Amino acid sequence: MRIRPATAAELPRLQDIERAAGEPFRALGMTEIADDDPPSLEVLERHRRAGGAWVTVEGEGPPLAYLLDEVVDGAAHIEQVSVHPSAARQGLGRLLIEALAERSAAAGLTALTLTTFAEVPWNAPYYARLGFRPLQEAELSEGLRRIRRQERELGLDRWPRVCMRRAI
Repeated sequence: MRIRPATAAELPRLQDIERAAGEPFRALGMTEIADDDPPSLEVLERHRRAGGAWVTVEGEGPPLAYLLDEVVDGAAHIEQVSVHPSAARQGLGRLLIEALAERSAAAGLTALTLTTFAEVPWNAPYYARLGFRPLQEAELSEGLRRIRRQERELGLDRWPRVCMRRAI
């Protein structure tokens, strides 16, 4: 497996990965999440042009997983990590996160941040195993507060959400 920047031609595949990765939420009664549209091609292209769209591939095959990131208040913020269910449980998400940590440290950033569902097994508990810790409200930067406001406006707070941080 290798990690590399996403190409413009692969962006529709990232949408396919997102749709497939959303399906397991249906079993948790989170059908709105399972049915949610993937990031638009415009959003994906913006991340790609900014250097914040990465994929995991095997050989010359299509992407199996992807990560979107951007710098928020001096930290590398993970906007999205999705793994196609056919490639789940192979550590692809972890590989993408570790590669981001290495790139971010080399760029002088000191942390990774993300927001996620607190009670979904492959969300907050998974990130905790990777060294992320939940942030209390008083610890949130202005950028994380903005992201949380946007999530509330989208209705994501129907289920418990958490901001998490990992020092690098």
